[in-house]
Amino acid sequence: MSPPDADAGPAQEPEPDLARRADRALVAAARHSGGRTAAVLGCSVAAAVAALAEPAVLGRTLDLLLRRDPSGPAWILLCAAVIGAEVALDAAAARLTGEVDGRSTARLRRLGLAGLLGTAPHHAARHAPGETAARLTAHATEAGKVPAAVAHALAATLPPLGAVAALLLIDLWTALAFLLGLPLLVLLLRAFTRDTLTSVARYQQVQLATAGRLVEALAGARTIAAAGTADRERARILAQLPELGTEGRRMWQVYGGTTARSTALMPLLLYAVLAVGGIRLAAGAIGVGELLAALRYAGLAAGVGAVTGALAAVARGRAAARRTAALVALPPLGHGRAELPEGGPGTLELRDVRVVRGGSAVLDGISLVIPGGSTVAVVGRSGAGKTVFAAVAGRLADPDAGQVLLDGVPLRELTAEALRREVGHAFDRPVLLGETVGGAIGFGAGPIPDPGAVRAAARAAGADPFVRRLPDGYATRLADAPLSGGEVQRLGLARAFCHAGRLLVLDDATSSLDTVTAREVERALAREIRPGTRIVIAHRLSSAVRADLVVWLEDGRMRAAGTHAELWRREPAYRAVFAVDEAEADASPASPRKQGAGR
Repeated sequence: MSPPDADAGPAQEPEPDLARRADRALVAAARHSGGRTAAVLGCSVAAAVAALAEPAVLGRTLDLLLRRDPSGPAWILLCAAVIGAEVALDAAAARLTGEVDGRSTARLRRLGLAGLLGTAPHHAARHAPGETAARLTAHATEAGKVPAAVAHALAATLPPLGAVAALLLIDLWTALAFLLGLPLLVLLLRAFTRDTLTSVARYQQVQLATAGRLVEALAGARTIAAAGTADRERARILAQLPELGTEGRRMWQVYGGTTARSTALMPLLLYAVLAVGGIRLAAGAIGVGELLAALRYAGLAAGVGAVTGALAAVARGRAAARRTAALVALPPLGHGRAELPEGGPGTLELRDVRVVRGGSAVLDGISLVIPGGSTVAVVGRSGAGKTVFAAVAGRLADPDAGQVLLDGVPLRELTAEALRREVGHAFDRPVLLGETVGGAIGFGAGPIPDPGAVRAAARAAGADPFVRRLPDGYATRLADAPLSGGEVQRLGLARAFCHAGRLLVLDDATSSLDTVTAREVERALAREIRPGTRIVIAHRLSSAVRADLVVWLEDGRMRAAGTHAELWRREPAYRAVFAVDEAEADASPASPRKQGAGR
């Protein structure tokens, strides 16, 4: 494909906008499992409440037992009930967390896939296949953990806050001994959240680039083997591995450093509480059970590990969600509610169409009316804008300015069903989808065609003979069908013929066929396929000769339109487009020599 026909894609969405979109996607995922997420929060909060009640109950039980109070055994049972409830609630929260993570991940993947499949192909192409796979798998999985992680993070804040309140109720001086170190904990958490988000984002960015190179190399494995560049490609794929390792180590260094600092800080806080509590116990201000409770509450209040872990999961998930949200953010190719008039001939009209790619106009000022039922050859040198013309004509992309109408109805206003029912495409490098060869031919919107229609389309595309030679004919699995490039192209043509509507766009769809087969396909297209308008991106002279109208593009503009004979006779530059040899030029019915015209 020529450079102007390629698309660099729209500008990268600003990071703040992408972050907001990622957060909205996470909210949508949380709503999708709203009941389960609420249950995770409820179980986690209830477990936190049980954890907060446990030190008080244990302390009270100890004091009663030391006093040999008759109610001591009942309090022992209460202790067992509180501990049992905490364990059961934690287990329930863990099980529900797995369900929420799975459902949220599935929701994010569906959103990303919908964005990818719902946009114009040139927008989707801005993301390399490897990057797209990573965004929809590993990063969606990480992002899917955020709803449950948020619930756990909220619940994890209750024990520290409740424990501080309990310390204040037990003894003011003991509580103050702990509170003196609390600002250090807050600063520790704040620095951890900031550093984690930065390091994870960079790690995922390098991971995406590496995945993209890997998939690219896998797709070109035969070329790499033939060129003998395996070592060079291996080095290219692994070039960022040291950087990936550096970012991975940095990510875990942040986590490990925070854990180490919190591990050093918590014992100091506990020792301070123990020292002050011991003094208060000796003074008779508190009892043994209250000292035990104070120590347990100090441990809960200093439980930065649980909060740190939950915040780490949220930070990693939000960074991953930005990667997945890049697919959700792709501009949708929207549809309207209009239908095409019954029995329309397929008249296609382009009104002052302009298409911009990478800041440059690849089509500009295209105004043209193509009569219904005619065959139009679009010709031009490489880079003239032919593929973009085909994409706009069949609404695989929208023009940035101007309008495209089919039988008087703007393509933008058609329903998706009407558009894909009446507008078909065949490509130079088709991708076969489906389980079997027959399924690949019948693949498309609308009802599944019957076997007779599939075979008729294959015959028209010149595919029936080689399909019949396959082990199971049309029932042969695609994975078991050794197909050449020309055979794949013929199956792509058969798929387009099987679903032919009033407009059929052939984007260099016979480029891999030999001349004889290509002409047989052209004859079948004229005689055996449902009548309609044909737009043919032409490189062969024969395609232009057989067309009712030739549209000649040059540098994104329509240089001329007319019959092949007219253009051949009066435009030397038009003849140069084909770069034909003398024999093929003489064979053309519009040849200047046959018409007595000099070059």
